[in-house]
Amino acid sequence: PYTDTHWSRFFAEVGRPDLPVYMGGILPQEDLEALAKAGISKCFTTGTGLIDIVNAVREATKQRGDQVGSGTAQLARDISLAHDSKPVRKGAVRRRPRRVIGVTGSPGAGKSTLVAQLVGEFTRRARAGDARCRGRCGVVAFDPMSPITSGALLGDRLRVDFNSLGESVYYRSLAISGEDYHALPEVIELIGGAHADPAQAFDTLFVETVGAGQNETRIRQFVDFTAVVLTPGMGDAVQMDKAGILEIADVFVCNKADHPGENELVRDLRDVAGK
Repeated sequence: PYTDTHWSRFFAEVGRPDLPVYMGGILPQEDLEALAKAGISKCFTTGTGLIDIVNAVREATKQRGDQVGSGTAQLARDISLAHDSKPVRKGAVRRRPRRVIGVTGSPGAGKSTLVAQLVGEFTRRARAGDARCRGRCGVVAFDPMSPITSGALLGDRLRVDFNSLGESVYYRSLAISGEDYHALPEVIELIGGAHADPAQAFDTLFVETVGAGQNETRIRQFVDFTAVVLTPGMGDAVQMDKAGILEIADVFVCNKADHPGENELVRDLRDVAGK
């Protein structure tokens, strides 16, 4: 299985031929040479100490620059710098996508699964020649940042079937604290300007928020259209009236409709919408 330098080719294709690949585990001694030829920079067998692995990773770490190559890798670096409030390289093209759709709702409402289905359907229609789904689509998915470690799981992408979507969708996860969308306008424009070719451009962008509470409504300032995802059992009509997040919705998505209380949820939402 290790007959060519497929790892090297893969990273070159995405614009990062400089990235080293390390492998560890129960590795037969006779496989080490073949792994090296396949592009694996270092192999850590069962006898390797943890300190050796840590030192190897430290040696591979370099200062993050603003130029890394081209294509997806360069876009990813531009977004990282913008998100960290650092200057983005000169010459980065900025263009707002034709439509930017916000998807928000409470934690566990099913936002990530909904976004995964939306991008899948968009891609299927685009491949079928639907004029309404021209170009490609992108996703910016925000996850909450730990107040203790500043880390984040960034697990939204687990819902997306990248095996069937391939390069048709650009997906980027970002960690934020609260509703800190300070870099979102620039991130949106960087994604929109990443490709000059209309067939490759990201003309549709989905922005998935962190799990939102009743008064978390800032996402509406940055998108053209807002979908609020709700599930049965979120509370009675009084709670509905208190939830400011419902006021920003262009469309309500009643998710998990097989759960008890779906009819009551739809009724309350019709009352909120005046329908």
